[in-house]
Formats: sequence, structure tokens, C-alpha cells
Amino acid sequence: MSQSTRKGEELNAQKLIKFLHENELIGSKESPIEISQFSNGFSNLTYQLDVENKSFVLRRPPFGAVKRGHDMGREFKVLSKLKKGFDQCPEAFAYSEERIVMDSPFYIMEKIEGIILTAREAKERKIEKSNFGTIANTWLDTFVALHNLDYKSVGLEDLGRPNGYVQRQVENWSKQYLKASTKDIPEAQKVMNWMKANQPKEYDHTLIHNDFKYDNVVFTDSSWQTIAAVLDWEMCTLGDPLMDLGTSLAYWTMSTDGDLVQNGIPSPTMFEGNPGRLEIVNAYAAKTGRSIPNLVFYYVFGLFKIAVIAQQIYFRYSKGLTTNKKFAHLDQASQFLCICALQSIQKNKIEQLF
Repeated sequence: MSQSTRKGEELNAQKLIKFLHENELIGSKESPIEISQFSNGFSNLTYQLDVENKSFVLRRPPFGAVKRGHDMGREFKVLSKLKKGFDQCPEAFAYSEERIVMDSPFYIMEKIEGIILTAREAKERKIEKSNFGTIANTWLDTFVALHNLDYKSVGLEDLGRPNGYVQRQVENWSKQYLKASTKDIPEAQKVMNWMKANQPKEYDHTLIHNDFKYDNVVFTDSSWQTIAAVLDWEMCTLGDPLMDLGTSLAYWTMSTDGDLVQNGIPSPTMFEGNPGRLEIVNAYAAKTGRSIPNLVFYYVFGLFKIAVIAQQIYFRYSKGLTTNKKFAHLDQASQFLCICALQSIQKNKIEQLF
């Protein structure tokens, strides 16, 4: 048995083998297992389990994290039901609430083969600029398909409370920011005040992913025509689909955003040939038939939400609850995202902010 994991984030291989066997995922409790940890991502911990010529993925919360936002049972439920009406998600096999195998709940799902398009992956593949339009369109079609899904037909009508969703999101993310704050950031307070005063009161209700970006989808191959699966369903709920769009726009880094944004949110979207954020908005509106009168609000909310997530991770790092060195400067990233959000508010646009 071998493990390739970060120090302090190892799994108990023997207990894990027993769990896999009890859930009829493997044939023998004596089988050797190889455990490797995915380095991408800043939230839940994800591992690949190779055993008996099979590959599984294990998801668990980060060490020292509060349950909110890291509810493995909820994520398992989403995948189990969503698969009935949305093929582009992994199959979930088994879930454990008991803290016998490890110190937290976790679940096991299938390993999806394909291409996860990070900025590094795009650069290494030397993707031609003519391909980025196809990539964006495939990504957007999958996004729209999710928002068009009849969530009641797959049994997810109790996943959230869509009425009042926007107000709760503004309040909850503001509270979470203040709770994780490590220094006074004037821009953050201004953004929170503005969102509270400028939030939309009426909106559609759909199933939303809440973290729909390139490194959370798996393209089937380099034709970029299909997406095999969407990953990372921990924040999936029922609510305003434009809040989902706003988060995606916040991750849609452009070449005109400058070095700080490109280094802070490195995305394949910043390479030549990609549509800009406004082009994505217009394409989304055309594909869904939705008007987007409060575009700046949704984009600002997306930036602020990412700022809060970065600040929460930095808070855990500052307390010694995680040792991953890539978290060491996330407080600065959080502050800069708040500055970007304030620029968007003051200029009343989502591009050319600086």
C-alpha cells in the first residue's frame, strides 16, 4: 500500500479498504491500494484510490473546516439524484457519516477520464486560439442545460429555499467574511454595503452549481465538443441562476484584466481567442432567453464570494489548520478581489476595470 499525500492529510488505508469491501466496490479486504492526492483546488480534499484495477475518487472536507459549505452528505445526495436527469455528473457510490474510517464524513465516486482545462493545461497543450470559441460554447451549453433542468423531476425540490435566496446569500457571505477577517479591508465593507442596498428582489428559480468554471468540468477529448462531467457539487442548491452566472464571470479572467488578476485567478479564458465576459453574458442571455438587468450586481457578488472563500482558507492557514503553502497569500488575493468588485461598482461595468 502506498500514499502520495500532503503531510497531515493522509488516509487510513486499512480502514478505507474495509469500507470499500463492505460497500461491494472491491472484491477483497486484502487488496493493495494506492492513494494519491489531487493538488488542484482550494476547498474540499480530493484523493484518487487505485485498487483491483479500478480507480475511485474520495472527497472529504479540509482539515479544520466548519461543516457549512463542506457537507459531504449533501453533495452525495445531489450526485445520487442528479444523475437521473443530468448525465454530465460523476456517479456517487458510497457515503459515510460515521467517523470510523477518518475524522470526517466522506464519499466515494467514480473517476472521470478526460481533460480538466486549467491555465497550465491549456498552455502545455498549446491550444490554438481558434479552439477557444468551441471550448467556451461547449462549456456554456452545459451550464445552460443545468439551469434548464427540471429539478423536481430528479427529486431535488427540497435541496434549497429559492425564495429569498439572493438576500440570504448577500447576508451569509458577508457574515462569513467578517468571521474569517484577519485585517480591516475598507473595500470589503463598501462592497457588502452596496450589495445589501442593490440586490434584485425578483428572479428565476433553478438548480445552480455555484462554482461552474473550467477546472470544474472534464472535457471528453481535445475536440472540445463534449463535457464528460461537471465536478465539485458542494455548493449546488436552488436559487437565482444569474448568481451562478456571476460567480462564473468572476472566474472568467481576461487578458485585459492585468497581471494581478491573471496571476490571482489564472484561467484558460485569458488566452487569445476567448470571448470576453460581456460576450459570455450575451450568449447566455440568447441561449436562455433571460434578460440580465442587474449585471454589475451579479458580477460583484461573484468576485466577493471568491474573496470570502480565499479569506476563509487563509484564516485556516493562519491558524495552522492547514499547511499547504499555496494558501500563504490568499489574504492578499481576497483584498484584491474586493478592490476589483469596488471598481466594477464605481465604473458600472464588468470589463476594463483598471
